Amino acid sequence: MNSGGGFGLALGFGLTPTAVIQVTNLSSAVTSEQMRTLFSFLGEIEELRLYPPDNAPLAFSSKVCYVKFRDPSSVGVAQHLTNTVFIDRALIVVPCAEDD
Repeated sequence: MNSGGGFGLALGFGLTPTAVIQVTNLSSAVTSEQMRTLFSFLGEIEELRLYPPDNAPLAFSSKVCYVKFRDPSSVGVAQHLTNTVFIDRALIVVPCAEDD
């Protein structure tokens, strides 16, 4: 193990903590309010974006959501929701780079 304690540093690339998660495999019926309610139990949400948005005129088979927490430690907790069935699909939660 290296002195930095980070797994990525031992592999030759730096892993900076992120406060953003990407949630995929979402039901087309999910709303941004439902996602906000679910993830607000894990930490304070700074920003949440659901694509396509709730008011999209076309129907889609699935959606994707990005959640930015105030505290990056909430990302690790949120990853534990992977494979949790929400509405009718198993969520996939992964850390995401914080690029706008």
